[in-house]
Amino acid sequence: MIPSPQLEPMLRKLRLSGILDSLESRNKQAIEQGLAFTDFLGILVQDEVARRDQKKFDSRFRRANFRGNKTIESYNFSYCPKVHQSLIRDLATCKFIEEKANVLIAGPCGTGKSHIAEALGQCAIRKDFDALFITLTQLLGQLHAARATGSYEKKLQYFATVDCLIIDDFGLKPMKSPQDEDFHDLISERYERKSTILTSNLDYPEWGDAFPNRLLGAATLDRLRHGAYRLTLEGKSYRSPKGENMSEKGLE
Repeated sequence: MIPSPQLEPMLRKLRLSGILDSLESRNKQAIEQGLAFTDFLGILVQDEVARRDQKKFDSRFRRANFRGNKTIESYNFSYCPKVHQSLIRDLATCKFIEEKANVLIAGPCGTGKSHIAEALGQCAIRKDFDALFITLTQLLGQLHAARATGSYEKKLQYFATVDCLIIDDFGLKPMKSPQDEDFHDLISERYERKSTILTSNLDYPEWGDAFPNRLLGAATLDRLRHGAYRLTLEGKSYRSPKGENMSEKGLE
């Protein structure tokens, strides 16, 4: 029961209706503990701030299109004992987004590139940045479809303005023309404006092989690499047959 029924319409008018969720229990707490009015009000405000922060996080999480719920804490570092843990934890502060720097992650299949990339994306949305997780194939497909409907520039700007764009599986399939041009346009738009996280199974020297036009590829990679943080993962794949490595979990 609401302590004062006339509060409800006023709270709704002020767009503070979330306070109603905890008002009764907090009022009971205030009476039992003899809280001062200002302390009671402070608790209610804290509840509302927490509720709004969670709502904002949930909205960003949905828009981010993450594959799962991968975090830095759930990453199994034992799979890649040589991984630069201090760099990963430094990246988790999202300083790279404030610097508008890129993060390049390379390594064999199954060593956790996508896991780390998504985990950094989660760190980003917890810091009030927008993030989007997408494979290179999906990204190029959407840009191609937008070109066919005359909405290419709008779609390009959508990808160009995300605070933290996570592009998974770069180089998994060689690009064709005009895919390499679309990718170059996007990276050029984001250059020194927004942060891009790129994962690839290719070693860094092989990244140019993904472009049919080597000159265009060199220009694109030059922008991606400038001031970027590089992370190399080594080790065996966690995707072993059932019965092997049953105790090892947490990578994707």
